[in-house]
Formats: sequence, C-alpha cells, structure tokens
Amino acid sequence: MEENNLNHAEESLKKVSGLYQDWFLDYASYVILDRAIPSVYDGLKPVQRRIMHSMRELEDGRYNKVANIVGNTMKYHPHGDASITDAMVQIGQKELLIDTQGNWGNIFTGDSAAAARYIEARLTPFALEVVFNPKTTEWAKSYDGRNNEPIDLPVKFPLLLAQGVEGIGVGLSTKILPHNFNELINASVAYLKKKPFQVFPDFLTEGLLDVSEYNDGQRGGKVRARARITQKDKHTLIVTELPFSKTTGDLIDSIIKANEKGKIKIKKIEDNTSDKVEILIHLHPDVSPDKTIDALYAFTDCQVTISPNACVIVGDKPMFLNVSDILKMNTDHTVSLLKLELEIELGELEEKWHFASLEKIFIENEIYQEIKNRASKEEVYSAIDLALNPFTKHLMRKVTVEDIIRLTELPFMRISRYDQDKALENIAALEGKIEQVKHHLANLITYAIDYFLNIQKKYGKNKERRTELRIFDTIDATKVAVANEKFYANFDEGFIGTSLKKDQFLFECSDIDDIIIFRKDGTMLVTKVESKTFVGKNILHVGIWKKNDKRTVYNMIYREGKEGPYYMKRFFVTGVIRSNEYNLASDKKGSEVLYFSANANGEAEVVNVLLKPSARIRKNKLDIDFSELAIKGRDSKGNLVTKYPIKKIEMKEEGVSTLAPRKIWFDEAVRRLNADARGTFLGTFKGEDKILLVTPKGEARLVSFDLSNRFDDEYIILEKWKPEQSIGCIYYDGEKERYFVKRFLLENTNNPQLFFPSEHPKSFVEWVSTGKNASAELIFSKEKGKDKDPETILIDDFITVKGIKALGNQLSKDKIRTINITIPEPEEEEVIEEIPDTSEDFDDDGTIGNLFEEGDDN
Repeated sequence: MEENNLNHAEESLKKVSGLYQDWFLDYASYVILDRAIPSVYDGLKPVQRRIMHSMRELEDGRYNKVANIVGNTMKYHPHGDASITDAMVQIGQKELLIDTQGNWGNIFTGDSAAAARYIEARLTPFALEVVFNPKTTEWAKSYDGRNNEPIDLPVKFPLLLAQGVEGIGVGLSTKILPHNFNELINASVAYLKKKPFQVFPDFLTEGLLDVSEYNDGQRGGKVRARARITQKDKHTLIVTELPFSKTTGDLIDSIIKANEKGKIKIKKIEDNTSDKVEILIHLHPDVSPDKTIDALYAFTDCQVTISPNACVIVGDKPMFLNVSDILKMNTDHTVSLLKLELEIELGELEEKWHFASLEKIFIENEIYQEIKNRASKEEVYSAIDLALNPFTKHLMRKVTVEDIIRLTELPFMRISRYDQDKALENIAALEGKIEQVKHHLANLITYAIDYFLNIQKKYGKNKERRTELRIFDTIDATKVAVANEKFYANFDEGFIGTSLKKDQFLFECSDIDDIIIFRKDGTMLVTKVESKTFVGKNILHVGIWKKNDKRTVYNMIYREGKEGPYYMKRFFVTGVIRSNEYNLASDKKGSEVLYFSANANGEAEVVNVLLKPSARIRKNKLDIDFSELAIKGRDSKGNLVTKYPIKKIEMKEEGVSTLAPRKIWFDEAVRRLNADARGTFLGTFKGEDKILLVTPKGEARLVSFDLSNRFDDEYIILEKWKPEQSIGCIYYDGEKERYFVKRFLLENTNNPQLFFPSEHPKSFVEWVSTGKNASAELIFSKEKGKDKDPETILIDDFITVKGIKALGNQLSKDKIRTINITIPEPEEEEVIEEIPDTSEDFDDDGTIGNLFEEGDDN
C-alpha cells in the first residue's frame, strides 16, 4: 500500500513539473508574440494594432474622446484601460498616425497627458490612406470570439522604422530607433530602383547624433546622442535640444548631481522649457564655457549611448534583423499589397464592365420582353439565358444565373429611360480604367515608386530631419573634470592623498586624475587620486600626469650607482602602467637623483654644478644648459656630465620653452581642433596666437588655439589670424539695394566684432576673405534692354583699409546680377619642424661639449 502511494506521488510530481514547464513556455510565447514585440509588416504591437483598428471603426471625421476609443478597444484587447491609454498616448506623441487635441503630454519635459476623458483624437489623413484597407486585411476572431480583428494591418509604408519601438518580453527585448519620414521613402524608392541606400535615426527631441557605430541597427551596434549646447554669453550656456530618451528633468537632475560630485562647476540652472527646450546653465566667472560643455557631455545625461536591437515578429516567430532588412521587407510588402489592391480593383472593374455590357444587350435587344407569360422564375431565367446567347460571345466570362437575376431586378424606369450613348461612354470609361490597372500591374515597380513619391508629396512637408548627424570627438574626462579635490603630501613619511590636510598642500585636482611621483632613488610611479596612499620616502616631485603629454618635460641629473658617473637627461612620460615602478636613473644599487625639475611647457634652465675639490680637476664649477640637450624618452640614459663627485647643484638661470610652435589642424567632421594631423592644417601656433572665425551674419571673433574650444556655429572663415592681414568683404545693403566693398583690420580682443552694419532683412554678406590681390568680375543686369559689358576690379586697389565700422565704397552704380571672385593661391606658411620624439639612448660616453678639463691620468 505504501509502495503504491509513493509511486502515485512521484507520478503527480512529474505531471506538475511538466505543467509548469508548458505553462511558462506558453506564457513566454504569449508575451513575446501578443504583447511586447512588433510585427515586421505593420510595425505595431497588438495593443497598438487594436487601437488603430478601433479608431477606424469609430472614424467619422470628427474627434472622439480618448476614453471612448479606449473603451471600444477593450472589445479586442484583454487588458486594462490604463495600458491602452498609455499606448495610445505614445502613438499620439509620435505625430504620425493620430491627430490629437488637448493635453497629450510633453516629450521634452516628460509631463504626462491629461486623463482620457479630457483629451480627444482622430486618425490623420496619412493613416487613413496608408494603414487601412478592409479588402486586403486578414482577419481573426478576437479573444472572446465576438468580433473580428486584423492579424496585421495592411500598412503600405515602413511604419516600424518611422515610429520606432521598444519592448521587453520574456527572454527577448526589442529597441528600434525612429527614422526620418522622407528618408525612409527615399530609401524605399532607391531599393526599388536597385540602388544602394542608408537610413539613420531621427528624433523628435532633435539633438546631435553620431551614427559611426550604428551597424545598420543590428545587435552590437550603438549610437551616441547629444544635447545641443551653445554659449549664450560669457557666463551662460543654453541647452536647446535634447538627446533621445531623455527629458529636461533627466538632464537637470544629472547636471545637479555632477555639480554636487564636483565633476562640473556651475552657479545655477534654469528651466524655461515650454513648447521648445530652453535650459540655461549659469557659470562662475572663472569657469571656461568650452570646457564645461565637454564636461557636461562627459559626466551628465547631455550625452547618452543607445544600443539598438531590431527584434521583430516575422510570421509567428521572433527574428533579429537589421534596419536595411526591415526596410526591404516593408517595401516588398508594400509592393505586394499594391499588387493585391490592383488585382482586386481589376476584378471589380471587369465585373462592372461585364454587367454594364450585359445590361446594354438586355435592354437594346428588348430581351426583358421574355419575362412575359412565364409561369415560374426558372422559366424566366431560362428564356432570358437563351435570348442572351447570340450576343454574349464578346463578354469576358460566361453569363451566370446571378447575372440574370440582377437583370430581372432592374427597375422599369431605368429600362424605359435607357440612354445608349451614356451606356457606351460608361463602358468605354471602364475599359480605359481596366487598361490603366493592367498597365500598373505590368509595371508594378514603377507604380510602387510613384505611390511612394505621391505619399511623400502629400505628407512629407515639415518632416525634414530634426537630428543633426555628426561624428563626435572623443572627450577625455580627465581633461574636462573640474579640480574638485585638494591634494596633499607628507614628504617625510612618504604619504600622499586628499585627506592629509595637516600636511603640505600641493595642488587642486579632480578625483579621476592620475598622480605622478618621482623619488630620490630615480624611480617613478603613477597612481590614482585616493584619500591616502603610501608611495615611498624621499619624494622629489608630485604632480598631475596626463597620458600622451609631450609638452611636460622633466630635467634630471643623477648618479649611476653609489660611486658611478653623473648623467643628465631631459624626457617626457607619455604612457605607463598604473602603480608600476619605473627606473629613470639606473638599475644599479645606490643610484641617486641630484637635480630634478618638472617643466609644463618644455622649459630648459641653466644650472651650476659644483664639484668636490680634487687635485685631478682644473675647473670645479660647470654651467649646464639643459636647452642644449635633446628631449628623449624616459628610458634614455642621458649624456655624461662628469665622472667626478658632485658637491651640489644650484639653479643659475630659469629657462624658456624649447618646444617648437604647436602644429594645429581643424577636423571638419567633429568641428574641433587637434594636434594629430586630422583635417585641415591651420598653421603653427605659440604664445598669444589666435584663430580667426567669421560667421555669415557678419561677425568676426578671435579665439585661442586651445584644443578644447568648440566650433559648432556656422562659419565662412576659420584660419590662423594674422594681425597685419586685412579682411576684405563685399556685402549687399538691402535698404540701399546696392553692393558695397570694404577692407578692415580686427582688434586683438576676445569680444565679437561686427563688420556688417546693415540690419535690413534683405541684406547679406556676398563674400569675405583674408586673401590678397583678390579681383571681382561684375556681371550687370539688363537695363532698358541694353547689356553692359562685365567689369573687373582689383579689390586691394579699389579701396584702402578702413575701420571695421565703415560702410565701405559702393561697388557700382549699375545693378549687379552676379559677382565672380578670383583669389590667387595663398603663400604656404613655413612649417617649423618639431623636436623629434625618440626614446633611443645616447651612447654611454656621450657628452655635451667641453664642460670641464680633466687632469692627465697618465
């Protein structure tokens, strides 16, 4: 008996586990197929599809209460009204399928929509034309079996890519970014024409987008989205566009947190957003706006990384595709739907032609007379069929009983007033339509292309790209982080850190900086900023270290071993492994650094080396000029100073930088300066050299060659500024309706300088340049039917250099149609070679000249 109970228990347990396994699989399939993941064909999740179908049911051209639409949708969707309302609001905020009225929330601030009973909606003309067609829709029973609902809506447009979608199922998720309406149509047309195409995301929140790693929207790809941040004035930044998926509240919260953590330094922040984004960020007077913009991108939600994942339902299975595959499938599906619509239309037209022709035969030949004196319906139908036989050979199909029944049901008034001419016109018109439909079917791809272009013409207005595509520069967080920590050192005990407030203060740094330490034994290490770190005793120098920094040069004199010779070296430290110790002097035990200096801009000082008195030395004082020593890598041994003991080393004269002027390039792709030979070479810069920036609005600005500067605004000129070089300008004065020319010099100031005096709306800058010996060919308009010969002027001879506020000289009294400017090729700037980077060692016996005279050992 016990044995039987045990077997029964085991059997029951197996059955329960099997049930759970099946139930979970059923649940996962349900969530994936019926809730979270959209269909590739209509781009809609089930709840979205049911909302659209319900709205089409209620459509009468007027707005409906959203609460009524939600209630009607519940006939098809077996879930609560809140989820339906939320889904409907999301569709409405995408501004494509639903025409909204009332407070539908704010995509910029994240404010929610009003309650469903207060807002209204109806379908847009685009949705009515593109999304619905009962004749081509496949239907299925709703969850309770009372109603029919579409399996997929017959959408003739890449709706999935236009709206984008995000959903999480059981074990699967999807994230497809929205794309531009017109660009999708252009891509579909290109695909139909068998041409290459590419589409990239476009967001209603606008902003900037780097798609260099988009990978066609596949898993593993990513995009970087940025807010548009510009400088309103010296101490104010303004955010006018948002990165996708973020609201103004998200941005402000992240900025406040970054400020509290010391990553950025701001005075206060204001949110003036309404129908447009406007966040004002007020800065302290000593804070760089350009550096703060970079810090906002590095430490806040002003820049976000988004990873797309194009998972869709194809048939009844989830598949991972890329954006191009989805667009191709949508376009092919549109072509098949158009073909089906044409075939249905052709069948209907042929049916109309058939009955119109049959009706004409029936009335013209008075076959309706056969109805008289017939005892039954069957006799009537048989008599009419027999009478029609001689006249129906040209028809497209055989006459059926249903055709005869329709003929017998014709009203007498219609028969008595039958107009043969109108009947022939009607049949001819039907034949014309049939031929047209057959032509479309025979040229289906051309028809589909025309369909897409017509959709674009009707609904593509005001749907230009909102998100600017741009390649982003890589922001080094350590270079833009605010110095939010005070750094101290205990040189006696060998500790450094931010918590040693009783010890010697060294400098301010950020908590993500790296710290470099040099010790008297000739070793070096790099470590992170921490509250307290033991780095060893006999510390010579502690400083902030930047990776790949070739501007900071270290000068050093050291002894090799306990009694070895003395060497001098100059070196930079560009790359290390954090916390590893490096020997800068020698591996020999007892090596010691006698002199060390760190020089932020490659300065080279002169020092006095005093030798210990010895009979073998004629001269015991040496002057060493570090500028005569080449800069090497940290592993270089250096040049021999002396083999004799050194008593002490003293500073004689502070040095100046020995580094060559810095070569600067401008990379148009990221609109940033660089020293890595990317983009257009601007020239070599040093000291107070500046960059000239001229905008189309007639504003000239002088900015430094700091690599952190941003150049997001439009510009006509971006080049190295030469103070003695004049700027030439031709502008059109809208008020005087004449062209003027002027030449001027800029003042050396950081403030914007206006050179375009007219504020008339028709005024504009025709040409501006710093080039010498420019000439202008003037092409005149016809006046009184006469042509005036073109005239060429040399601008440098035409007008002298005047003040920047001068109006200039009128170019001509005659009406000018076109101005052709010719500028000779500019002279190339002499390129100054930089000190070569090398880490090769000098020979062990290398010297720097006759620094001293040695006695004769022999």
